[in-house]
Amino acid sequence: MIEADGLTKQFLSSAQEVGEPFTAVDNLSLSVEAGKVLALLGPNGAGKTTTVRMLSAVLAPTRGQARVAGYDIVKSASQVRRAVGVLTEAPGLYLRMRAIKYLDFFGQLYSLSADVRQARAMKWLERFGMADAANQHLSEYSKGMRQKLALIRTMMHDPAVLLLDEPTSAMDPHSAKLVRDAITELRSDKRAIILCTHNLPEAEQLADRIAIIRRGKIIAEGSTVELKARLLGTPVIEVRLATPFNGLLPDVLQQVNILDYGDTWLRYQSDDQAHDNPRLVRWLTERGAEILTLSEVPRSLEAVYLKVVESKE
Repeated sequence: MIEADGLTKQFLSSAQEVGEPFTAVDNLSLSVEAGKVLALLGPNGAGKTTTVRMLSAVLAPTRGQARVAGYDIVKSASQVRRAVGVLTEAPGLYLRMRAIKYLDFFGQLYSLSADVRQARAMKWLERFGMADAANQHLSEYSKGMRQKLALIRTMMHDPAVLLLDEPTSAMDPHSAKLVRDAITELRSDKRAIILCTHNLPEAEQLADRIAIIRRGKIIAEGSTVELKARLLGTPVIEVRLATPFNGLLPDVLQQVNILDYGDTWLRYQSDDQAHDNPRLVRWLTERGAEILTLSEVPRSLEAVYLKVVESKE
């Protein structure tokens, strides 16, 4: 649904006549299949917004090419713009308009019939708990309500591709959950989603794949499981007992590769959990140990992200 190959965007300052241009996006390639969510992560200024603008046919690339929903972003820019729904980080809203009129206006821009405009607007207003505020002016909305309305506007024409930049920013936890649930519902066999966010738990929850961009280049890409394995090393397992190890501990040290331990717990690394975990449980149980828990120590996407963006390579 989204295919980019070697996308590059360079800018000259307004007063610049000579010298090297600034490269905002540098030889970027990515793909997103229908039914999948790609989270595009990176620090401010990394090139995420410029990438979204090129994929939505708002900016033409300096070099490279991309196809979105089957359309070339340069040769078929108008078709691309009809096929995508874009939520920018700071969506411009017409604050003097009432919400239902605002959504109806944008539905008209996409040539939707009156019945379809009304049905889609009310469907999403109800989904986000905003039906009672449908006739309020947008100037009366909170920041979170405005963000939800902007997301509804993005989805009015049922786009094949969604490009979402910080979709839950400024929202309270309940509103943010409603939006995450909606994004999950919007995944289908006919739609692809790119999510730009600084909310790493949100990215881990929603995305099938993660792409981390720094200085305009994608420097790491894969599923969260793949990235954790590749960048954080062998998983760490923790065992907790109901009573102290006492005399068992010296012998346990011979069973697995222990990293750390206390009176009633230990942590070890394992490249083969299917072999090591049952063996250790069996060994402890045979010696009368009462196991409370055995679990993999959680490894966060934040740890992956920080390792990648702080790398000097």
